[in-house]
Amino acid sequence: MGPPEIKDLVSKMLTALGEDSSREGLLGTPERVEASLKFLTAGYNQDIDTALNGAFFQVSHTEMVILRDIDFFSLCEHHLLPFFGKCHIAYIPNQRVVGLSKLPRIVEVFCRRLQVQEQLTSQIAETIMEKVAPLGVGVVIEAKHLCVMMRGVEKQNAEMVTSAMLGVFKTDPKTRAEFLDLIRHH
Repeated sequence: MGPPEIKDLVSKMLTALGEDSSREGLLGTPERVEASLKFLTAGYNQDIDTALNGAFFQVSHTEMVILRDIDFFSLCEHHLLPFFGKCHIAYIPNQRVVGLSKLPRIVEVFCRRLQVQEQLTSQIAETIMEKVAPLGVGVVIEAKHLCVMMRGVEKQNAEMVTSAMLGVFKTDPKTRAEFLDLIRHH
């Protein structure tokens, strides 16, 4: 016999919380929660190389490429509550670039897993460094966490900011400063 279905576990959870999982408002809830969780964690079944789909192009461009304000959401691995915000990515090409839509796809693969923001930031940066092979990459994530907003300290305006700087973004303060200046909101 295999592991229990998520919907069965959700039904038991509702009962443990003191609810009647057979009442009208909760009919179908276990199935909806199961479908939702499978969607929100679909990144475990996604492969980075498939997401990138070989979309690399030779270029002579050697200046910074930035894609900012990539909306994302993820689930905190500590409380299974959402965190969401913006991801900003920059890299300096080393004779090739990746298709523009592939940067949000990389973000999507990793944020559709149970996460902590620090790890998410590093995974995105390290993947771009490995797969695109630029001279450097910078990633900044700004996010609000419902585990901070709804429970515990209950601080609705707290925003977490994380960064990962690799290659010239780590070794050259001017490159890092240019990136951080260009992602500042106007």
